Amino acid sequence: MTTPTTPATAPATGPTTPAGGTATRLRNGELRAMVAKILADHPANTHTPGAIAHTLNRSSGAVGNACKALTDRGEAELATATPLAYRATATTAAAAASAITPAPPRTPRAPRPKAPATAPAAPRTTPAPSGTGGSPTRPARKVTGPVKRPNGMDYHPRLLSGMPDVTALARLRDAGVAALLYGPPGTGKTSVVEAAFNDCLTVQGDGDTVVADLVGDYTKTPDGDFVFVHGPLVRAMREGVPLFIDDATLIPPTVLAVVYPAMDGRREIVVKANGGEVVKAEPGFYVVAGHNPGVHGAILTDALSSRFSVHIQVSSDYALAEQLGVDKKAVRVARNLATRQEKGEIGWAPQLRELLAFKKLADAWDLDAAAGNLVGIAPEEDRVTVAAVVRDVFGKTVTPLALGARVATKP
Repeated sequence: MTTPTTPATAPATGPTTPAGGTATRLRNGELRAMVAKILADHPANTHTPGAIAHTLNRSSGAVGNACKALTDRGEAELATATPLAYRATATTAAAAASAITPAPPRTPRAPRPKAPATAPAAPRTTPAPSGTGGSPTRPARKVTGPVKRPNGMDYHPRLLSGMPDVTALARLRDAGVAALLYGPPGTGKTSVVEAAFNDCLTVQGDGDTVVADLVGDYTKTPDGDFVFVHGPLVRAMREGVPLFIDDATLIPPTVLAVVYPAMDGRREIVVKANGGEVVKAEPGFYVVAGHNPGVHGAILTDALSSRFSVHIQVSSDYALAEQLGVDKKAVRVARNLATRQEKGEIGWAPQLRELLAFKKLADAWDLDAAAGNLVGIAPEEDRVTVAAVVRDVFGKTVTPLALGARVATKP
């Protein structure tokens, strides 16, 4: 595999942001087009979301979502799953922006003036829930319906300790109690975090994540100078917004340790790579993490576990899958396999992500093809069991998708 070495910057045309200012909000699809350009400019290389995010000075989570969107549209392809990396396809260039405009580095906020010694003490307020940048506000309100995620999709809240999960997470943020969400891939951990905190920054963890992916690194400017571009941890601390560390247990423990001083009573970190710069967390900064137990390389250390006072299990909402139009037989297969997985009989069961993909395939082709694909995506060691359950529920034997004989041409 070719190690991605995407350029640090690219010529910019169109709107720009003054150096040290705040990047303007991108239009719908604009980030996706910029990611496509990076892939198209270096089609022989594979590119990790983290490397692309570093080039654009954007959230690695947002870049990861853009890569997935391009892949779903056939305008990019998944090169490797571990580490997660993408490369261009024949249609990537058509989806690419004419130029990319990396976000400029952010400058520290001016220190807040101290209140006069004789001023009365201000009443204690809680940090704001998502969307307010840490400004004081009233406690998080309970939601009564779907919540929009940053990608425009609806998230349907689930109960957590008697309240909507998005409300529960917002209250944990108000109280400064870090939460660790754990469960199989595809159960909706990212979805609930994005719904609860639409202002969060995301770090997509993997075994290649380094300290610079969190705190930042030097990058070369068009005029040949080098500037330090702060990473998502520093930006989240300064903006007073949540930081979501996805797949946190895939990150080497020595790397993840850079976050710990920001989570405890110190509420600050020292950026050694930038001359020992001290960064203090603004009110509203909060850390939430995701963990996929059983995934190869995912290790929940005692040091990591102890930093997150609340551990929340996230499982698939099969009732929601039916509400979203997934065939009831497919949901029955998933429930059956999930029960077997809980008993330790098998290691895999379809989650909400796989069921939604089942619906798309059934709509695009037919139900039999979707059922066959459900067997095909199962791990090899569980495939016989999955095929048997699918046969029992659907009443027929299906096989994984495979190319057959050549299509006959008319003379």
